This record gives sequence, structure tokens and C-alpha cells, in this order.
Amino acid sequence: MIAYFWERDDAAAVAERLGGEVLRGRFHGEDDDEDHPWVVELTAGQDVERVVAEHDGWLETAADAPSTAPVPLPQEPKRFKK
Repeated sequence: MIAYFWERDDAAAVAERLGGEVLRGRFHGEDDDEDHPWVVELTAGQDVERVVAEHDGWLETAADAPSTAPVPLPQEPKRFKK
């Protein structure tokens, strides 16, 4: 699980409480380093959602992550005219 926070102090408090690691996250297309959120990598456990919510953070689970499977390609070209 990945928890996101806007403040480093909140991320550090959750990492200390739940045993995670604090990293600097990046949003796609964001250039300003000050606008990047703080990320805490966590393992699933009890009260994770509650603790993250207490510190104004949000979770991203594996179900939220985009699929890495390639899109199936057509086996033959499409014909528009007969």
C-alpha cells in the first residue's frame, strides 16, 4: 500500500507509527518539486486507513494502480472499403 501526504511531518508520523519508509512522490506532469506529495510505503495491516485519514492522507492500493498488462493488438488490418 502507498499512502500520500502533503506535509512531511504527517508522512513521518505515519511511517513511525506503522513502520513505513518516507519517500518523495511525483505526480505525472508536475514540474515543481515543492508540489510533490510525500509517500509512505506500508504493508497492509490493522488501522492503516484510520491512521492515514487522521493525518490527512490518502491510500493507493494495488487495485487503484493501472494495469501493466499490454493492450491486445489486432491480428490483421482493418478494411474500411470493400
